[in-house]
Amino acid sequence: MNAEVIEKDISSVVRNAIDLHGATREALIPILSEVNKVFGYIPGQAFTELKKQIQFAETNIFVSESQLFSIASFYHMLSTRPLGRHVVRFCESAPCHVMGGRELFTVVKDALNLEPGETSTDNKWSLITTSCLGVCGVGPVLLIDEDIYGNVRPDQVPHILALYD
Repeated sequence: MNAEVIEKDISSVVRNAIDLHGATREALIPILSEVNKVFGYIPGQAFTELKKQIQFAETNIFVSESQLFSIASFYHMLSTRPLGRHVVRFCESAPCHVMGGRELFTVVKDALNLEPGETSTDNKWSLITTSCLGVCGVGPVLLIDEDIYGNVRPDQVPHILALYD
């Protein structure tokens, strides 16, 4: 795909996200989430395009690319770099930890042969740790793509991972 097509795609994705969520400061996270959903991450050009498009809206909103990047890099559910086809998010919060998270984490890392923040060489898996997935009552918890697995035991990991192509 050439650069012109990529820029056009990014431009239209950003425009659609702004149309969907509105051109307000409160909409920046939903807009970035929409871009992340379409591409699997937020390409660097999207920050430039969002700045350009939102500042031309008649809302007097002015944001810098660094502000947009700061938002995107702060939230664990957004990514500023390409990830694998399947993203495993592991909750490392205290409730998950005391419910067996440490042992589970070791099994997940070994099964994927990855450390946190890494993507497999075949681009099938990415492993990301997060401070909370919001389902503390069923810890330890894994989020794979958009599927939540609670009360996960280490012996369940091979079966769960086998569900993904």
